[in-house]
Amino acid sequence: MSTRDNIPTKPKYIEHKVHHYQQCFNWDCGIACVMMLLSLEQRDYLKKHFTKICHDEGFLQSTWTIDLCFLLKRFGIEHCMYTIIKGVNSRRAINDGINYQACKRVQIRISNAEEVGISIKEKELRMEELLSHVECNGPAIVLVDSPLLICDLCKHNKMKAEFRRAFGGRYKGHYVLIVGRSGNKVLYRDPALSARLCATSPARLHAARRAPGTDFDVILINRDYST
Repeated sequence: MSTRDNIPTKPKYIEHKVHHYQQCFNWDCGIACVMMLLSLEQRDYLKKHFTKICHDEGFLQSTWTIDLCFLLKRFGIEHCMYTIIKGVNSRRAINDGINYQACKRVQIRISNAEEVGISIKEKELRMEELLSHVECNGPAIVLVDSPLLICDLCKHNKMKAEFRRAFGGRYKGHYVLIVGRSGNKVLYRDPALSARLCATSPARLHAARRAPGTDFDVILINRDYST
């Protein structure tokens, strides 16, 4: 068994206390994760000027991980992005029918990231590294294949996951916010759901984040919300 599936059980309970925010549309899960990390004043500002900010940032109704980085930068939240493809995943672009202009926009943002102080590391962040960061430094925004992530508390996605295992299915990208740890469970908040704390095993989280299309995209947040 690999180390990423064999995360040692830890008795302590760690939770970053963020304000749960449920996404409003079928495309703004990543923005909802960012909302959870903002102060009340910042969150109200983003909600009030939502359409204008989406237009200013250029993502309109299609957000990529790099867009979330620029949004975090806009609100002064220090972070670091990890991905195995520092650019546009051509397979995802073809499968999702993403046009040339959208791909070009994303590539330009990635190229400009370092210049504006956004750190992008082109490597897979291992599960033990991800969990260590959450325990010691701050939450993490993680891109997953949504039907593969099952909550052990509310059983969300259980039937979808069983269906996928039996019959396969198309990748469905979704962002969740990893906020802590309870024993051998990973705690997270899912913006697709109403306010609640979800929990899953490291192995299930790894399976959901390693699916083709995610590129192992993770944004580590360097801010402690646990106190």
